[in-house]
Amino acid sequence: MATITKTQSGTYKVLIRKTGIPIQIKTFKSKSNAEKWARLIESEIDRGVFVCRQEADRTTVGELIDRYIQEVTPLKRSAKKDKQRMLYLKRHFGHFIVSQLQSKHIAAYRDKRLAEGRQGATIIKEIVSISHLLDISIKDWGIPLIGNVAKLVRKPQQAKGRDRRLIDDEEQILLQAARNSKSFLLAPLIILALETAMRLGELLSLEWNNIDMKRQTALLPMTKNGETRIVPLSKKAIETLSSIPRQLNDARVFWTWQQSDSFEKAWSRMLKQTNIQNLRFHDLRHEACSRFFERGFNIMETAHISGHKTLQQLKRYTHLKAEDIVAKMNAG
Repeated sequence: MATITKTQSGTYKVLIRKTGIPIQIKTFKSKSNAEKWARLIESEIDRGVFVCRQEADRTTVGELIDRYIQEVTPLKRSAKKDKQRMLYLKRHFGHFIVSQLQSKHIAAYRDKRLAEGRQGATIIKEIVSISHLLDISIKDWGIPLIGNVAKLVRKPQQAKGRDRRLIDDEEQILLQAARNSKSFLLAPLIILALETAMRLGELLSLEWNNIDMKRQTALLPMTKNGETRIVPLSKKAIETLSSIPRQLNDARVFWTWQQSDSFEKAWSRMLKQTNIQNLRFHDLRHEACSRFFERGFNIMETAHISGHKTLQQLKRYTHLKAEDIVAKMNAG
């Protein structure tokens, strides 16, 4: 069934013919490797488990990434970031024939990124992206790979989640600096963040027609996890929204910022006017969730407001003050 011939260049070409199966041809530098491969393919054919790998043997990872960017990336909410990540991965893995990509190659990439000082969370996202690419290739595109080698790679540890909370009079200082800034919607945005635990992207995309002042709710049609969420609004949140002037040609509440990066510039300028250190806007979501627990909200109530899907996710943002717990333990 298999014939092995030596070529003029000194390599060994294996040719396998079997009725009902495409002709299998592969070239090796050594005769022993050629014989080993021939025995493997013949064994798979005899056992009825043979899968033609020719497409995997002639397709590069770069070609798969190009197709992924065209067909899969546009369906994602973070399409822009996903495309940037996939193009970066293409520079490192694009030259590999997909059937020759091994877990050791991805592990070496992981170690290189760690040595460069990249955060574990960033590298995990990159490994997950490679894994998803291979999954799609196998399941949807019919690329005959034996398995997903990215799933064999040990992921790096993530940095400990931030537990930054507002202390002393930082909230007052923050709001005063916001009111003194040129961005007149900055203070209302901060208040809404503390009252609702909304993410920055959710706040910047919040529209007036999704706010029900009577029922005191805000509808978020599309959140980070891809689901719709209805956020209850406190009295203070309603009062803050009522004080915000509406823009006739923009349905958004916080219309002065088109994207999160433009807001971040305003945030950085404002913080420079204070003595507050190491505070990110996302820390306000952390602060809001912690306050919900301190006010007696249970896990389900807090998760309903914040949109966290698991307790583990919620724990990253929720750090109760030990002294408050002691006071509660000693109450009565």
